[in-house]
Amino acid sequence: MKEYSAPLAISDSDLQERRERVFLVLAGVFICSMTMMNIIGSTRFIQLGPMALTVGVLPYPLTFLCTDLVSELYGRKRANFLVTLGLAINLFIVAIIWLAHTAPPVPGIPWMEIQLVEPVTGLPGQQEMSGSVELFDFIYVFTTGAVFASMIAYVAAQYIDVRLFHFWKSLTRGKHLWLRNNFSTLISQAVDSILVIGIVFGGAFLSGDITLKQYLGFMASSYLFKMVAALIDTGPFYILVAKLKRFLQIDQ
Repeated sequence: MKEYSAPLAISDSDLQERRERVFLVLAGVFICSMTMMNIIGSTRFIQLGPMALTVGVLPYPLTFLCTDLVSELYGRKRANFLVTLGLAINLFIVAIIWLAHTAPPVPGIPWMEIQLVEPVTGLPGQQEMSGSVELFDFIYVFTTGAVFASMIAYVAAQYIDVRLFHFWKSLTRGKHLWLRNNFSTLISQAVDSILVIGIVFGGAFLSGDITLKQYLGFMASSYLFKMVAALIDTGPFYILVAKLKRFLQIDQ
């Protein structure tokens, strides 16, 4: 029979530092994933089986895994703090990109340009771009459009995820880890998919650039990918919770 070995005793200060370092890693992965989503956004569509996805959606499921881990290990207050920090980072990204866009460029320096096959626009009210455009202007239009949409969806989905996670945890008295992990994520990601796609492509749909079938297809593909990712991460979530609770000496 395999013998159980208790965690090695460490000082309170060392244990606290260990816990803060793990939180910092989870927060770093969360913010990195969210920032990648906003920067690359809808600059490209990819085909994964039956799903047509924007590249920005690829790292997004990791944000829900991180908030669920923080919720389980550190509690609701820390999870909400992480979500609020993410919102602040979103605003910071918008501010820096806006500042760079409004600052006058150095004259006489050749800037990298790209040739657009079709006219594009970002936020409602932004000027349409066509023909040969500066690469930075292209990034600015798509990034600000993605961040604007993600901030609205982000506030709704991430706070809902944290609230539902603790609702299910309280309802099941701390049992059935899979239930609070999956149900909180699946519901909140549905909210996120509807809001993000609705805002980003709402103008294109209303102007007739995309059909209703394409519009709803983007939403369905986005949610299908997030749903599959949420179900797949149940195993890693169980493993990480078990190992981290032992490493951090968390009993509940």
